[in-house]
Amino acid sequence: MSSAPELVDWVLAERVARRVAARGAPRIDPRSYQRLVDDFAELTPIAEELVEASTGLRSAAGPARAEVTDRGEWSHANIGSFRRLLRPILDRAATKAGVSRILPPPMAVAARLAAGTELGAVLGWMSTRVLGQYDLFRAEDGEAPGDAVYYVGPNVIALERRHGFPPREFRLWIAVHELTHRAQFTGVAWMRGYFLDLVDQGLSLAAPDAKQLMAAIARMAGDVRARRNPFADAGILGAIAPPEQLATMRQIQALMSLLEGHGDVTMNRAATERIPEAARFARTLQERRDSAGGLTKVIQQMLGIDAKMKQYKEGEEFVEAVERAGGPELFARVWEEPGHLPSLDEVRDPALWLSRLGGRRLEIA
Repeated sequence: MSSAPELVDWVLAERVARRVAARGAPRIDPRSYQRLVDDFAELTPIAEELVEASTGLRSAAGPARAEVTDRGEWSHANIGSFRRLLRPILDRAATKAGVSRILPPPMAVAARLAAGTELGAVLGWMSTRVLGQYDLFRAEDGEAPGDAVYYVGPNVIALERRHGFPPREFRLWIAVHELTHRAQFTGVAWMRGYFLDLVDQGLSLAAPDAKQLMAAIARMAGDVRARRNPFADAGILGAIAPPEQLATMRQIQALMSLLEGHGDVTMNRAATERIPEAARFARTLQERRDSAGGLTKVIQQMLGIDAKMKQYKEGEEFVEAVERAGGPELFARVWEEPGHLPSLDEVRDPALWLSRLGGRRLEIA
């Protein structure tokens, strides 16, 4: 991964994450678990067809494959993704002022262990919230095939039981959302590289020292122990991001608004006849969204922008406004090239984007 001194004990982080993930996990008998596996295997290709018909985006990665995981498996997979995301910051912090330069060797070891424990607690907490995920980072690094979509079985079943959701409807609804994200990244030729470059750029601008970084991790772990959302204020980077990072963060914010809003619009209309209770599902998940998970959510929370925006609603309103003005054909222009993506100002005021891309000057109701 890097020649720089490690600031986090990643093995310990995974061990702690698995331990935290196991707390409160619902008991699932073998028959119910197999039914879950069978349902997602059947519903995932159906969802893929619905997404393609609704969005016009066809995945270049071949047919999607469903994988049902538990919280511990999700934690294992996302330790790698989180490490990939944090790599630029950890390398810069270690090079600038590594733990061994700040503290005597015994204390440096203790600091790495503490960071691993605390980060593991945060990721373990996140594993209790995620329902589904297209893991772009595992696919990018060759750790998992690009056709895989993951569903966290215990969390899906727990929500179904708690709210009395009809399982087949709810599972199809989740699959449509995750397959929409997969289509965005594998059906738009430039999106994967553009997205990863933008995230790397945003993360590489941060230049904290080791003490500052570990203090941010420790603060988040304290929030988890106090049963608070550890990302509610600023995430890891909120306390260490320099002013010059703002422009890149706004680009990421705008793109995430678009992708999540588009995902919500597709999820709520692609299978209206098949999912009569979609509106109830949407209301319920909106209430828990501050602590929900998934690829873009992880990045939002790390960058400290999640609590500062209404990205789902704003993105959804942008999609709907553009389609009211020019139909799906006009909205599809966002996928043509990066220059057609809306800025954050345009997401919040679609008339600006319509004027720039659609040659239209009108007010959006």
